[in-house]
Amino acid sequence: RGGNQPVRNDRTGRVEITSQNHGFVIDPEETAIQKGVQVTHVNLNDNTVEGFRDQHKPLMCVQYHPEAAPGPHDAAYLFNDFFQMVDEYQRNR
Repeated sequence: RGGNQPVRNDRTGRVEITSQNHGFVIDPEETAIQKGVQVTHVNLNDNTVEGFRDQHKPLMCVQYHPEAAPGPHDAAYLFNDFFQMVDEYQRNR
């Protein structure tokens, strides 16, 4: 919990500094056995899953505060990724 938590974006390799306030985590082993679920973000301090994406459904999530209010702005791109995912889903329906 707290500010200045380093999270690696596994899709880009980039490290984002995040603000977090959660007391529960996703078990990485459980996530790994779910077909079609791709872990996208990992906390570098404790190796917990901080984000994942479903490869078959328009679903993505992160377990930190990408809105940067208040806090770092490193994850602001996630909103564009989300809007793009929604647009693609609408076009392909």
